[in-house]
Amino acid sequence: MFKIFTLKPWAIYKQLFAIAMLTTGVTLPALSQTIKGTVVSDAGTLPGASVKGISFKRAVSSDLQGVFTLVAPDTGLVTIELSYIGYEMKSVTLKLVKGVNEIGLVKMLPDTKGTLGEVVVKGTMAPSQAKAYSIKRNSNAIMDVMAADAIGKLPDRNAAEAVQRMQGVAVARYHGEADQAAVRGTPFSWTSTLFNNNRLPSSNVLGNRSSVLDVVPSEIIQYVQVAKAITPDMEGDAIGGSINFITRTAPTKRTLNISGAGGYNTFSKNSTYNGSLVYGDRFFNNKLGIIVAGAIWSRQWGSDELVTSYNTGLANLQQKNSINTVLFKRYMGERETKGLNVGAEYKITPSHKIFFRGMVNKFDDIRPVYESYVDYTNTRFQYNYRYSHYQTTLNGIEIGGENQLSSKFKLDWSYSNHKSDYFLDTPPTANGKGLPIATFRQKITSGFNNLSSDGKRYWSFDSPNGVGGTADEFQSGIKDVTEVINPNKLLLSQLVIAQLDNSEHDQIGQLNLKVDASAKIHFKFGAKYREKDRTSTFGSNLVYLPGAALGIPNSPALRSLSSLQTSSFPKGTTFFGTMKGNYDQYIVNPLVKEQLFDMFGATFQAANGVIDATAKTNATALYTAEENVTSGYAMAEIDATERLKIVAGIRNEYTSTTLNGMKSTTSGTPAVVNVSPSVVENNYNAFLPMLHFKYKLTEKANIRAAYTRSFVRPNFGDMTPGGSTNTTSAPMTISQGNPDLKPTFSNNFDLMGEYYFNNIGILSGGVFYKDITDIIFTDVNMQNVGGSDFMVTQAKNLNKATLFGFEAGINKRFDFLNGFWSGFGVEVNYSFIDSKTEVPRLGNANQLDKTGLPNQSKHLFNSILFYERNGVMVRLAGNYRGNSVETINQQLGPDFYTWSAANFTIDASATVAITKKLKAFIELNNLSNSPVKMYMGDKRRLTSSESYGSRGQAGIRLDIL
Repeated sequence: MFKIFTLKPWAIYKQLFAIAMLTTGVTLPALSQTIKGTVVSDAGTLPGASVKGISFKRAVSSDLQGVFTLVAPDTGLVTIELSYIGYEMKSVTLKLVKGVNEIGLVKMLPDTKGTLGEVVVKGTMAPSQAKAYSIKRNSNAIMDVMAADAIGKLPDRNAAEAVQRMQGVAVARYHGEADQAAVRGTPFSWTSTLFNNNRLPSSNVLGNRSSVLDVVPSEIIQYVQVAKAITPDMEGDAIGGSINFITRTAPTKRTLNISGAGGYNTFSKNSTYNGSLVYGDRFFNNKLGIIVAGAIWSRQWGSDELVTSYNTGLANLQQKNSINTVLFKRYMGERETKGLNVGAEYKITPSHKIFFRGMVNKFDDIRPVYESYVDYTNTRFQYNYRYSHYQTTLNGIEIGGENQLSSKFKLDWSYSNHKSDYFLDTPPTANGKGLPIATFRQKITSGFNNLSSDGKRYWSFDSPNGVGGTADEFQSGIKDVTEVINPNKLLLSQLVIAQLDNSEHDQIGQLNLKVDASAKIHFKFGAKYREKDRTSTFGSNLVYLPGAALGIPNSPALRSLSSLQTSSFPKGTTFFGTMKGNYDQYIVNPLVKEQLFDMFGATFQAANGVIDATAKTNATALYTAEENVTSGYAMAEIDATERLKIVAGIRNEYTSTTLNGMKSTTSGTPAVVNVSPSVVENNYNAFLPMLHFKYKLTEKANIRAAYTRSFVRPNFGDMTPGGSTNTTSAPMTISQGNPDLKPTFSNNFDLMGEYYFNNIGILSGGVFYKDITDIIFTDVNMQNVGGSDFMVTQAKNLNKATLFGFEAGINKRFDFLNGFWSGFGVEVNYSFIDSKTEVPRLGNANQLDKTGLPNQSKHLFNSILFYERNGVMVRLAGNYRGNSVETINQQLGPDFYTWSAANFTIDASATVAITKKLKAFIELNNLSNSPVKMYMGDKRRLTSSESYGSRGQAGIRLDIL
C-alpha cells in the first residue's frame, strides 16, 4: 500500500542531528525560568497531573513519578494551577528567580465535597484507577494503563497474568499459569515487551522473541502501559503493540508494606504460599531516594493432559486422520518464583538527577512427568519418565541520568546490562546437561477390536464405519481386557537427554534530547544502540540405546521397569478425573529421580550394554547469534490549537544479525554424513514514519487517530543455520531453520475515542487496521526421511496479510444507586480481530489457502463485576480468549491446521480493610476449572486437552509506614 524508501542508517542519523541543530539554533528564544516540582497525595505520587500557568500561557503534565517541569517567560510573581481526577484543584503562587525554581512536593487533597471525593477517600481501587486514567489521557500514544495497586486486587501473581485483564491483551497459559502476553490477538512475538522502555533479553526455549513473563513477580511492577499505536520514541518492533512494565521507583516519603498468604491447589492437593515486601525512603534532605521490592511465590501444582498424534504422513487422505498414539500425561511438580527489584536516585541539583535500577528474578519449575502411551501404529504400550527442573533467570542493572540543561533543553541518558537464562543442570551423571528421559516399551499381543474397516484407529466421527468413540471417553480397544501396561513387561528401549540451554545477553545505551522550541512546539530526538548475544542448544538430543534394542549379538537383556528402583505414583486428584471413565490402568509407578540419573552414568550403561547413539548431525541444532541494532528518531509535539495536538516523526532501526552454527550434508555410497560450520548473516533496515492526532472534544472526551509503521524481526530459532531432530516420542520431528527470512512490516491505522466519567470511570472504543507484508508462519508437514516418517517444521515468509478489528470497554461505578448498592460497578472490555492471509499449497503454487494469522484470536473478552465501599472490595473476573490457529500445514491445507480452542477462566478476590493499615484478602483462580485444548482441523479431533484444577489463598497486607 505504501512505498517506503530504505536509507542507510548513518545517513538518517546525520539528518536527524542536522535537524536538531537547525531547530535549536533557529527557533529557541532567550533563556526562560523553569519551575520543577512533584505532585503527590496520601496515595503517593500523582502521574499525569495537569499543571498550567494562570499568569502565563503554558501547560504540562507530570511524569510517571509525579514530577513536572514548567517553563515561565519572566521572573517575579506567577500563579500555577494543578488539577487531578478526584482531587481538589490547587493554586500555587511563586516568586520566580532566574534559572531553576524547585518547589518540592505539591500535595493534592481529595475532593470531599461530592460523590467523586467519597470514591477517592473510601474506595479501595479508585486512587489507582485515577492514576491510570490520568496517564492514559495525557499520553501521546494510544495506550491503556494499569497501576500497581490495581494489579494487586486480582489473583495475578506474575507479569503476564497482571496484563490479561487489559483491553485487547491475550495471554498464553502454560500448565495453568500465564507466561506470555500479546496485544490485539496478534502472534506473541509481534508484541514488544519492555521493562522501563527497553526490550529485555528473552531466553524463550523456542528461540522466538516473545518474553516469558512468569519469571517476574507482579509485586515489583509499578505501572503497566499497553501501547496500541506507538510513537517514534518507542521501540519500533511492535506490530501488535508494546507492553511496558515500569518497575517501582523511590517514593516521596518512607514506605514499608508487607504481605503474606497461604493457600491450596485442588489438583495437587498441596499447599501454596507467597510473601512480599516493599520498602522505600528518602535521605539527605530528600536528595537520595531508594526502593526495595521483593516477592516469593511457592506452589505445588499438577495437571493431566491427554495428547493424541495422527498419521498425517500416510498417503491415503482418509487415513491421515487416523490415530497414531494416545498419551496419558500427568505433571506433578513444584514451582517457585522469586524476584528482587532495587532502585536508587540521587538529585545532584534541582536540574540534574542520576538513577540506578537492578533486578534479580528466578523461576524454578520442577516437573516430574509420567507418560503412558497406547501406540496403535506399532501395537504396543510405551512409558516415559522424565524429571524436569527448568530454571529461568532474568537479572540486570540500569544506570542513567536526567539533566535539565536549560529551560529549553532536557537531556536523559541510560545504560543497561541484562541477561536471561533458561536451562537444566540435570542429570549430574552425564557429560551433557538437559532433560533426562527414559523410555520403556511393551508389545500388545492381543491386538485391538475397535479398529475401522481399513485397519486403522479413528475417533468415530472420522471412521469409515463409525467405530472409535470420542476423546473425552477414551477406550483403548485392546482385545484382551487383562492385557494392561505392566512394569514387568515394560522394557528399556532408549535414554535421551534433550538439551534446552538458552541464554541471551543485552547491553543497551541510549540518549534522548527534548527541546521546547516554544509554548506550543516541542521537539524530541534520540538514539539507541543494542548489542545482543544469544546461545541456544534447543533441539539437540543426546541419545543412548541398549545394544539388545539394536539387535547387537550377545548384548545384555533389556531391563524391565520393575527391575529398577521405583517409587509410588504421586498422590493428587483422581487420575484424569475430568474425563468420562476410569483410567487407573495407565498409572505406572515411576523411577526414583536418582535411578533415572544413574541410568545416564558410565557404570549403568556399561553393565547394560547401552551405547551412545547420538547422531552426528546433532550439532546442527546448536547455534550462537550476535545482533546489533542501531536506532534513532526525531519527533515533534505540536499544539496546533487549544483542542488539537499533533505528534509527527520518524524512527529508523538498522539490524545486523550473524548466526553461527553447523550444517550437515550426506554423500557417497554408503552414505557419509559430514558436519561443517555454517555462518548466516541477515541485515536489514526499518524506516518507520508515524503521525498522531489527539482532539479534545470536551474536558472529558478525546478522539485519537494515528498512522504508524512498525515491524517484527525474524525469530532466532527460525533463522538458525542448522536443524534439530526429535525421536523421543511419536511422531518423530525435524525442525529446520530458514536463514533467508525477511522481517515483517505493517502499516497501522487507528481511530479511538475515550470518555471519562465523573466517578473515575471510562468509556472507550475504536477501530484499527493493519496492512502487513512478509509475515512469517510455521509450516508443518510430514516427510519420509531415510525410510522413517518425520513431522518437519520450518518458518517461511508469506506475501501479505490484513488485520481489521474494533474494541470497546467501559468501567462504570453504580453511583446513581443509593447506600450499599452504590458500591457496585462493572469493568467490561471486548475486542474483535479478523485477520486474513493466503498460504500457497506445497506442490501447487496456484492453490492458495485462506487463513488467519497464527496465534491470533478473533474474540477477546474481559468482564469484572466489582464491589467497593467502606474498605470492602470484591471482584469476580472472567477472561475469554477465542480459538486461534497455531500451526499451518502448507502441504495438507486447512483441514490439518492445529488450533488452540477457546478458553474461559473465572477468578475472584476479596479484600477487607480491618484497620487503616491492615487488610485481609482472599484470592481464587480458575474457579471454572477450564481445560486448555488444542485440535487438528475439527474441534472433536483433539491433539491435546489439559486440566489443572483450581487454586486459592488467603492472607494479609500490612502498610507499616
